[in-house]
Amino acid sequence: MTAIQKWPATAAFRAFVVIVGLSLLVMGVTACGTVAGTAIGAGSGAAIGAGAGDAKKGALIGAGVGAAGGAIYDVTR
Repeated sequence: MTAIQKWPATAAFRAFVVIVGLSLLVMGVTACGTVAGTAIGAGSGAAIGAGAGDAKKGALIGAGVGAAGGAIYDVTR
């Protein structure tokens, strides 16, 4: 039987986790169009790619195009 080692959560580690969490939250809020564009582009690309015979390649291309479109939308908004 192996013992599970519990790591003590120090104040510095907690502060680091809070900063990283807030940074991810801010990035998600500010890059909402990019994230949504990527998701929609990947789904659309996979659907088109499935019809053409290669869903993986379609999803990759769609995600790239969607991310670019979402980033352009976020910059101009």
